[in-house]
Formats: sequence, C-alpha cells, structure tokens
Amino acid sequence: MPKVSFTQNLQRHITCEPTSVAGCNVAEVLAAVFHENPKLRSYVLDDLGGVRKHIAIYVNNETIADRNKLSDPVADTDEIYVMQALSGG
Repeated sequence: MPKVSFTQNLQRHITCEPTSVAGCNVAEVLAAVFHENPKLRSYVLDDLGGVRKHIAIYVNNETIADRNKLSDPVADTDEIYVMQALSGG
C-alpha cells in the first residue's frame, strides 16, 4: 500500500501521522486518509476537491501533475508527501 506522510507544519495544526492506505491514484489514497481523519481534508483540499494553493503533493519526489482531480497514478510501493508551503520574509 502507498505510504502517505505529512510535513510537521501540517502536523502543528492537526494530527496526521504517516500512514499506509490502499488506492490506485492520489485521489483514492487521499480519500482513504480523509476517511480516517476527516478534519485533515480541509487543510489539504479546497471546496472543489482540488489541492489548495499553499499545499504541494509529491509522489516519489515528483510533484503531481493533476492538482484538480488528483488522477496521478500510485503504485503499492509509492510514497506520497503532502507539504504546506512556507512564506514570509
């Protein structure tokens, strides 16, 4: 099963430990994570189900191509990283 990890920045706002869940694409994997942790969804996705602008999602160190439908394929051995962008200065 793909492993999903979240940055410490997200973990400061909501508990989201690394987890392994089933899924064939990013949407299915995140749906499984959100099923277990519904509050996390609003931190990662907007009201239309797309990735929020301040969030980056990587599959095996490559950014996902489809930020709206999350259709990027995922294999059982893949690692998905969900990161919150930092800004300021």
